[in-house]
Amino acid sequence: MKIYDMFQKDIDRQINGVIKVMQTDDENRRQELEEYVITRELRKHFGSFYDHYEQSVDGATDQMGVWISGFFGSGKSHFLKILSYLLANEEIGGKRAIDYFEDKFSFDPLRYAMMRRVSEVPTETILFNIDAKSPMGKDQDAILRVFTKVFYEHCGYYGDDMKVAALERFLDRQGRLEAFKAAFEAVNTEPWATAREAFAFWEDDVVAALTRTAGMSENAARNWFNGEETAEMSIERLGREIAEYVDGKAPNFHLVFLVDEIGQYIGDNSGMMLNLQTLVEELGSRCKGKVWVIVTSQEDIDAVTHVKGNDFSKIQGRFNTRLSLSSASVDEVIKRRILAKNDVAAELLRMTYHQNASVMRNLFSFAKDTPADMKGYGAEEEFVEAYPFVPYQFRLLQDVLVQVRKSGSSGKHLSGGERSMLSAFQEAAQSMQGCDERAFVPFYRFYDTVHTFLDGAVRRVIDRAERDAAAGDGLKRGDVDILKLLFLIRYVDGMAGNLENLCTLMISDVHDDKITMRRDIQQALDRLVHENYVSRNGEIYLFLTDEEQEINNDIRRTLVDPTEIIGKIGETVFGDLYPGKKYRYKNRYDFTYDQMVDNGIRGQQIGGIRLRIVTAESDLAESGDSSLRLQSRANSEAIVLLDGNGYYNEIAEALRIAKYVKSRNVSQLPEAIRKIIQARQSEARERERTAATLLREAIVKGAFYIAGERMNIRAQNVKDALDQAMGYLIEDVYSKLNFVTAFAQGDEDIRRILTGENQQETMLGVDAPNAQALDEIRQFMEVRERQHIAVTVGEIQRRYQAAPYGWREIDVAALIAALLRAQKLQLIRDNLAIPYAERRAVDCLRRRADMDKTIVRLRVTPSDALMKKARAQAVELFDTMDIKQDEENLCGQIVSLLSERKKQCGALLAQYQGATPYPGKAVVEQGMSLIGGILDRRGDNVAMLEAFTRAEDELLDWKEDFAEVDFFFKNQAGVFRDAVRLSEQAERDSHYFADEPQAVEAAKAIRAIIQMQRPYREVRRLPELKAAVQQAYARISDARRARVEETVVQARGDVHTLAGDEPELRGDIRKIDEQLEAFKARALEAESPVELDAIITQIFTYRDGQCRRLEQLLAGLRGQNAPSLRIKTIRRYDVLPQKRLSSAAEIEAYVEQLKQKLLQELAENDAIQLN
Repeated sequence: MKIYDMFQKDIDRQINGVIKVMQTDDENRRQELEEYVITRELRKHFGSFYDHYEQSVDGATDQMGVWISGFFGSGKSHFLKILSYLLANEEIGGKRAIDYFEDKFSFDPLRYAMMRRVSEVPTETILFNIDAKSPMGKDQDAILRVFTKVFYEHCGYYGDDMKVAALERFLDRQGRLEAFKAAFEAVNTEPWATAREAFAFWEDDVVAALTRTAGMSENAARNWFNGEETAEMSIERLGREIAEYVDGKAPNFHLVFLVDEIGQYIGDNSGMMLNLQTLVEELGSRCKGKVWVIVTSQEDIDAVTHVKGNDFSKIQGRFNTRLSLSSASVDEVIKRRILAKNDVAAELLRMTYHQNASVMRNLFSFAKDTPADMKGYGAEEEFVEAYPFVPYQFRLLQDVLVQVRKSGSSGKHLSGGERSMLSAFQEAAQSMQGCDERAFVPFYRFYDTVHTFLDGAVRRVIDRAERDAAAGDGLKRGDVDILKLLFLIRYVDGMAGNLENLCTLMISDVHDDKITMRRDIQQALDRLVHENYVSRNGEIYLFLTDEEQEINNDIRRTLVDPTEIIGKIGETVFGDLYPGKKYRYKNRYDFTYDQMVDNGIRGQQIGGIRLRIVTAESDLAESGDSSLRLQSRANSEAIVLLDGNGYYNEIAEALRIAKYVKSRNVSQLPEAIRKIIQARQSEARERERTAATLLREAIVKGAFYIAGERMNIRAQNVKDALDQAMGYLIEDVYSKLNFVTAFAQGDEDIRRILTGENQQETMLGVDAPNAQALDEIRQFMEVRERQHIAVTVGEIQRRYQAAPYGWREIDVAALIAALLRAQKLQLIRDNLAIPYAERRAVDCLRRRADMDKTIVRLRVTPSDALMKKARAQAVELFDTMDIKQDEENLCGQIVSLLSERKKQCGALLAQYQGATPYPGKAVVEQGMSLIGGILDRRGDNVAMLEAFTRAEDELLDWKEDFAEVDFFFKNQAGVFRDAVRLSEQAERDSHYFADEPQAVEAAKAIRAIIQMQRPYREVRRLPELKAAVQQAYARISDARRARVEETVVQARGDVHTLAGDEPELRGDIRKIDEQLEAFKARALEAESPVELDAIITQIFTYRDGQCRRLEQLLAGLRGQNAPSLRIKTIRRYDVLPQKRLSSAAEIEAYVEQLKQKLLQELAENDAIQLN
C-alpha cells in the first residue's frame, strides 16, 4: 500500500502552514475552523477564557483583558484568530463559526453550550497584527495611534490620516457621508474609498463635494482643506468615541480588539507600556466590560511589565485572564490534521509493526548522550499515528526551526510555530507518498521544506555541493543529503553530529542495514571533510558556511611544529591524566621519575627511572618490538606505545586553530567573523577534551615494554594502567627494595633506636628486622675501611636511596642508628666522636646540612690497659670496690656514677639562684663541666674511657673540694644564710651603733667570714657573733621605744593644752588620744630602730596636723579667723649630728652651730618643731 493512500484526508490538499491574522478569505477561514484541533492544553485555555468572558455578558466588569503568551511554535496566533471567529460568530462556509466546534467539544457539552450562548451576544471583532498596523516611527503614543487607526478603519473611516478620518466621522454623524462620497465620485470619477489615499491631490474635488453636501461655502471648504490643523487624538477621546460607538449598538453589544504580538512590539519601551496601560484602564472603566482587549506575546505579562522604575500593577489587574501556550501538543495537531489514517492503512500498519518491532527498536537508537525523548516507536498505536514519521522527528524539527531562527541562518519569513511544522510534515510526507509501508521519512527531507526560507549563504553552500555532486567533482549525490542533515541539526543541543546519530537520522526503510549505512555515511563524511563542506571535531561533524569554509581553509594552511604537538601530548598525559612527578609504590615509597614523550624530556631530567609515552608518529613506534624491549632495559624505563593516532590529529587541529586565532586581530574583525572564530575557539577546546579522551583509550589499549619485556597490562583507566607499569619497573630496577622490612616514621623513631628504647630495631642476626639491609651497610663499611676511604652519612644515604636499593631516607637513617646502637659503627664530627645517645646524633643522621659533614666509621673496642686504668680510677673516685671489669658493665657503671654526681651538682646549682652568696659555686660548676665533658662521649666507650682517664687528677682534686661544699650545704647553709641577712641589716643601720663598739666589731667579723671563698672552718664562729649584734639591736630598740612613750606624752599634753575645757572638742580629743595609744602599740611590735624612728616622726606629724585642725575649730567657735601659722618640723638628728666632743671649746662651737641652724629655720617660719 502506498503512503499516498493511507491518509483519511488528501495529503496534497492546500493547508495554511503558517497562520496569518490578516488572512480573511472565506475558504481559509472555513479550513481553519474545520481543521482546528482542540488539544488537551487548548481545552483548558478555552475553558479559562470563556469563564472570564461570560462575566461581561451577564454583568459589568473592568477586568476585560486577556494576555495569551507562548514562544514560537505554541499556536498563540491561531488561537487568537479562532477566538475572533467564535466571538464574532459570522457565517463561514454556510454555517456559523460556533457550529464548527460542536463536534470538537462533544466531550464537554456544557462547555459548548456556554460557548454558543456567548456567541449569540452581538459582537464585533477587530483582529490585527500590531506591527503591520504600526506607523513608521514608534514613540510612546504608538499604541494609541494604532488602536485609533484600526478602530476608525473598522468604522469605515480612513485610519491612516486623522484629518480625513475626522472629516468622515463628522459627515457620518451629520448623516451626509454617503452623499459626500457620491458627490466626490461624480466629480472625480473614482470612488472615495480609493481616492482618499491621495487626499492631498484632490483639493478642488473635495471642496466641490463639501460645498454640495456639507452646507459649506467654497471659501470655507477650501480654508478647511488647506488648514494645517490635525485632529489630535488622546486616550480619553478615543475611549469616549469607542464608548459612543458601543452604546449606539444593540443592547449588550461587545467590541473585541484582538492584537497579535504586542509583547514583541513593545519590547522594553516603558513609554509604550504606560500608553497601553492607560488605554486599557480607560476602556475598562468607561465601557464596563463591553469592550475587550485580547493580546498575544512571546512572554507572559509579568516579564513584559517588569520595566525598571515604573509601576504597571494596574495593567496586570486589567489583564486578569492569562493563558500560556506551549509547543507540547504540536505532534498531536500534526497527527490529527495530516497523518490521520484510514481503517485499511491502520490495520496494515499494525501488522507491519508486529512484524518489525524489534528491528525498528534497533534502527531508531541514538548515541548514549542523546536526550531520552529522542526515541523511536514505543507502541503499536504510536506507530500507526506517526507513520511515515518517527516520534523523535516531532521534537527534533521543533528544535531545528527554533535554533535555525536563533542562529541567524533563517530569512525573515521563517516561523518557528506549529503551523510551519504542519507545512514541513505535509511536504515531507508528500515527498515519500509513492513509497510503501516499509519506508520512513529520513530527517534530511525536512531541509527541502524549509530551504526557501533560509539565508542565502546557507542555500549557496547546499547548491554548490549539489553542483559538485552532479559533476562528480569530489562528491557523490548521496553526500548532499548528509550535508543537509548536518545543517539541520547543527544548532540543536543534544543531537550531536556523530556517525551513530547520522545513521539513525538517515533511516529510510525498515530493511536498512546499519553496518552498511555506517560505512557509506563515513565515506560520505570523509569526502565532505576533504572538500571543506564539513569540519570534524573528534567524533562530531559540523556543517560549514561559506565564511566558515574560508576560515577553515586558512586554518588548514596554518603550520604547527611537531614539537608543539608532542609538548601538548605531554602536558595532557602528565599534567591531567597522570599528574605528579613521583610514583607511590605500595603506599610507602615515593619514586621520582623522568617523564618523556617520544624523544623529548618533559621538565628537568632527574635520572634513575623514566616513563616514556611513544606516539604513533614517532620513529620509535616504527622500530619494532625487539628495539622497544632493548630501549626499556637499557634506560630503566617503562615504555607505553600508544594505540592509534586520533589524539595526535585532534591536538594538531586544536593547535592550528589556536595559532590561527593568535595571528588575527580578532577585535577588529566584523561581528559575523568574530562569532565564527569564537566558535572555532570553542571547537579547539572541545578537540583538546576529545584528545584527552582518545589519549586515555590509547594508553589503556597501548603496548607496554618494561625492563626488556613486553608486559600484558589490563586496566580500566589510565592511572591503573600506568601504576601497574611503574610497579613492574620499580620491582625490576630496585631489586633490593624488600631488604627493609621494618620502617621508621620520623626523628622520634631514630631517637628511640639510639637510646635503646626500641630494642628490636637494634638486634642483629639473620632473624632480626632488616637483617639483610643491615648486612649490606656493614659489608659496605668494611670494604671502605679496608680501602681507607672516609664515608659520610650523606654518601650512605645516596647509595642506598639509588638503585638497586631505593630505600627511604628515614629508613637508611634508622639502619645507621641501629648499627650505632649495636656499637658496630660510630659517628665522627670535627674529629670528635659523637655519642649515639646524644640528641645531635639524630641531627647528624637527618639534617641535610649535617649529613655530608658527619663521617661514619667502624667502631674500635677499648684496650685492656685502658679498661684496667679506668676501673682503678673509678674505685678511688667513687669510694667503692664494686666496679665491674667487662667493657659494657664498667662503662655503664662509670656513666651511672658520674651521672649521679652531675645530678648532685645540678641540685646544688639551684641553691645559687637565690640572693644568698653561698660559697663553692665555682667548684660545683667545675664538676658540671668536667663530668659533662666525659658523659658527652658515652656513646663511644673508647672515647668515654679515654676522656675519663685523662681527667683523673682533675676529678680527684674536684672530689676533695666538692666534699667541703657538700658538707656546707648539708650542715652550715642555714647559719650562713641568717648571718648574711644580719650583716646586711647592720650595715644599713650602722649609724645606730655609735655607742655600741662591741656590736660594730662583731658585724665586721661576720662580714669578713661570709666574704671568704672557703669559709667552711669559720662558720662555727657565726652564732656567737650574731648574738653580740642582736643584743645591741635590742638595747637600741628599747631606747627608741622609751622615746616613743615620751613623744606620745608630749603630744597628748600639747593637744589637751590647746583644746582647754572646750566642751565641743571633747569628742575630737578622745579620738586623738586613741590614735596616740595606737602609735604606742605599734612601737611594741616594731623590730628595728628604723621602724621606731618612723613611728616617732609619724606621731609629731599627726600632732601638728591635729593642732592646726583644733585651732581652726576653736576660731570658728569664738567667731575669729584661725591663725595661719607656718610650723617647720625638724628631726633632731638632722641638726644634732653624731660627734665626739673632747673640750669646752668644741662644746661651745657645737652649740653655736646648732643655735644658728635653729635661728635660720625660725626666721623663715612662725615656729619650729623638734622631733
